[in-house]
Amino acid sequence: MVFKALFFLAVICFSAVLVSAENEQDPGLVMNFYKDTCPQAEDIIREQVRLLYKRHKNTAFSWLRNLFHDCAVESCDASLLLDSTRRSLSEKETDRSFGLRNFRYIEDIKDAVERECPGVVSCSDILVLSARDGVVQLGGPYIPLKTGRRDGRKSRADVLEQYLPDHNESISVVLERFGKIGIDTPGVVALLGAHSVGRTHCVKLVHRLYPEVDPALNPDHVEHMLHKCPDPIPDPQAVQYVRNDRGTPMILDNNYYRNILDNKGLLIVDHQLAQDKRTKPYVKKMAKSQEYWHKEFSRAITILSENDPLTGDKGEIRQHCNVANKLH
Repeated sequence: MVFKALFFLAVICFSAVLVSAENEQDPGLVMNFYKDTCPQAEDIIREQVRLLYKRHKNTAFSWLRNLFHDCAVESCDASLLLDSTRRSLSEKETDRSFGLRNFRYIEDIKDAVERECPGVVSCSDILVLSARDGVVQLGGPYIPLKTGRRDGRKSRADVLEQYLPDHNESISVVLERFGKIGIDTPGVVALLGAHSVGRTHCVKLVHRLYPEVDPALNPDHVEHMLHKCPDPIPDPQAVQYVRNDRGTPMILDNNYYRNILDNKGLLIVDHQLAQDKRTKPYVKKMAKSQEYWHKEFSRAITILSENDPLTGDKGEIRQHCNVANKLH
């Protein structure tokens, strides 16, 4: 009996040692993951984002969109950045990624980090941190985010539609998709506040203007939309678009919520957000309080950035963000 008790105790202790060793090997996502291996990493990324924004202001919109399009699809692992191969189409080259751009600047940031710490910092962490720092450049809140992600080796164009809600989806679908990764209703409303900045291409909204104008649109806004999108079938070679927020187009603020309550939302999802009984109370609250919106936006971005990351010995640290290492 004593022997059995001692044996059982030994098994428990051995298991505890294994768990401890595993945790040491894979701490998961933590704050300042690179403090020992590349202590300047976050400063370098922040400075590169600032410099790129100074030269190309629309880069900040790109960083924020990248976070959504990458992290909402299965895993926050920089699969969005991969190029197509002979065997598979990449996420960034699908129709759902229309308008995404500035991927070359991610490589600029990666190169700057590589010069300081070769082979240490993942593209997925660069993607997340550039979004965080881009938000600040746009006048949004600073959001402390964990690091320690590793990069995936394949893109997921074939499953993208299962995860990304479309701008014409019902609010029920949008809430369900985000709910699966732990983002609740106020979080969804806050995330869509990213539509405060940037622009919407005419191809995404002409169905609200032609052949008849959507009666839900504010008549005062329709004239501007028709001026910017004069063709029912926009020329794919022309860059035709409407600014999401005419008042403060370059500032990430809660003006978006006042706009959609005034029926000036460009996309169907914007209009529904301000009308649906599940989301309208939060729209009103965020329209009144930028502080409340900042709090919920920061919380939602944090959850999104931590969606099923690769950590420890999973994945890899890509040498170049657009291609998996095995293809070099």
